[in-house]
Amino acid sequence: MASSDLPPGIAYFLDKLSKLFLPFGSHLSLTSLGCALAIAVAFVAWQRHRRGRRIRLRAILRALFPRRILLSASNFIDLSYLFYHVFLGGLLFGWAVISFQFLTNGIMGALAAAFGPTAPTALPAFVSRAVITVMLFLAYELGYWLNHYLSHRVPFLWEFHRVHHTATVLTPVTNFRVHPVYTFVFVNILAASTAIANGIGNYLFGETAYQYALSDSNIILVIFIHTYVHLQHTELWIPFGGTLGRVFMSPAHHQVHHSTSPAHFNKNMGSCLALWDWMFGTLYVPGKEPEKLTFGVDPNDQSVHTITGAYLDPFVRAAAVVRGALPKQASAPSLPDAPKA
Repeated sequence: MASSDLPPGIAYFLDKLSKLFLPFGSHLSLTSLGCALAIAVAFVAWQRHRRGRRIRLRAILRALFPRRILLSASNFIDLSYLFYHVFLGGLLFGWAVISFQFLTNGIMGALAAAFGPTAPTALPAFVSRAVITVMLFLAYELGYWLNHYLSHRVPFLWEFHRVHHTATVLTPVTNFRVHPVYTFVFVNILAASTAIANGIGNYLFGETAYQYALSDSNIILVIFIHTYVHLQHTELWIPFGGTLGRVFMSPAHHQVHHSTSPAHFNKNMGSCLALWDWMFGTLYVPGKEPEKLTFGVDPNDQSVHTITGAYLDPFVRAAAVVRGALPKQASAPSLPDAPKA
């Protein structure tokens, strides 16, 4: 049956599913999930071999898909977040208020007014495209870090980001455990940071240069998604140490970020890279041996794994923050040193 013959509701859902799983550039593409699974299987098999234990597929699958995670309330609410963001989020919000293209043009116009127009570059097109690709990726990473940092340090924003840190177990679907208000702030900060980079790059080249992309996603980001980004929201301890650990955000880096230990609060804010954390003093490089970590703000509060706790309670908590700050309008309210995240 052709998709045009399907009821509109079913056609809409099938279209959303195809856009989620099929494009290479999707954050949950089947190819990236397959790559993550292959890397995870190889890693667990190598660990068993190193310890002199037999490599059995059944044992590996039990290690990767333990029942305590699959059947946890935290995992089930993560699936509801996935459902919301894929099927309903786009209907309820026009996420980005800041226009990427409008701001790009504004940056180019401001630079031209300040420094004069530039002639088109004599460099080959592949060079300008490669440079723009790198610039946009670094700008994405900086925007991601800035949004994440503000979400931990500004109490009002923390109440919405806190939702992500209520997860008591980590799976790749936990990446979707974010409140709509957090998403709204995030996409607008990203629109601003990448547009600034794009405007500067295009001004320097004197012409519009387009990044290398797959399914409208930066090719560098796609590569990272197909290597270890999914594994950041798992409980596989895969650390990067030394210089590597100061440049790249390993799965262990991000697991530390979710830790309830005070030593780990407000650390490792980056997405794919640890560079900005290293530069701004928020980096915690995990050791080779696994640390004993626990996850989840208020792990004994089961209400955080309900629809009300997930979507409505953050508004109540954020309103309480605002009410508490109102009497202090004469001076900026003091911020907590380390929200539990």
